Amino acid sequence: MFGYVTADAASLTPEQEQRYRSVYCGLCRCIGQRHGQSARLSLTYDMAFLVLLLGSLYEPEEKRGQGRCLPHPIHAREYASSSVTEYAADLNVALTYYKCLDDWHDDKSVPRLAAAKALEGRMGSIRARWPRQCAAIEDNLNLLSRLETEKSADLDGCCRCFGALMGELFVWREDRWSDTLRQFGAHLGAFIYLMDAVLDKGEDDKRGRYNPVTMFEAENGGMDAFPVLTMLIGDAAGQFERLPLEQDLALLRNILYSGVWARYAQAQKSSPNKEEPNS
Repeated sequence: MFGYVTADAASLTPEQEQRYRSVYCGLCRCIGQRHGQSARLSLTYDMAFLVLLLGSLYEPEEKRGQGRCLPHPIHAREYASSSVTEYAADLNVALTYYKCLDDWHDDKSVPRLAAAKALEGRMGSIRARWPRQCAAIEDNLNLLSRLETEKSADLDGCCRCFGALMGELFVWREDRWSDTLRQFGAHLGAFIYLMDAVLDKGEDDKRGRYNPVTMFEAENGGMDAFPVLTMLIGDAAGQFERLPLEQDLALLRNILYSGVWARYAQAQKSSPNKEEPNS
């Protein structure tokens, strides 16, 4: 359900591409330093976007440097990190932990249970630092799991669950920007959930698995869910533009207006008759 909030690489300038990579590398390094090298496998571009957005809003002091790592042992890579990076590193691990537990409860996936166990020792300190965010992840994943187990046709309810989860993660501090960030994250999270369901629909239908979009279409006379996607990302963009962002603004807009559609556009190549997004 993650990995949708990424850049449209083809539209990035060389400077933007370097900046994006440095933030991503900084997050990867930070996860390893705070939670162990194996935890770096949980890294997602979604959390790199969180670093860029909150970093642009709050402008914390950044540490910049160069370093080598296991994936890139030969050539040193630039990295950038800050207190926002530390926040995102904790959330990245928490999201992976709770999602692995959710997969274990739903599918009895032994590898996912093992992955959760490997991260369990880190969760005490993360919960202590971010109790509101961890409670939001756990509570909303549990509610979402219940709706999916019931094979709910309430597509809006399913989307709202993941939206509520993401809304809390975008609120780093309770301050004047909290409401806007919470609404932005809620719309973006609902978009992510629906996008994931849309792209999984064909395979789910083929295998006879539950998919909320299939249920929605059956309940609404075959109504296409695509317009809901455009509405959700439009609502997210509306909240985004209310924030006083300057640093990395072009890069953030690249991700929000174009990058989030990348996997959808790729899927359309094999389904040329489907509607294309207006990115």
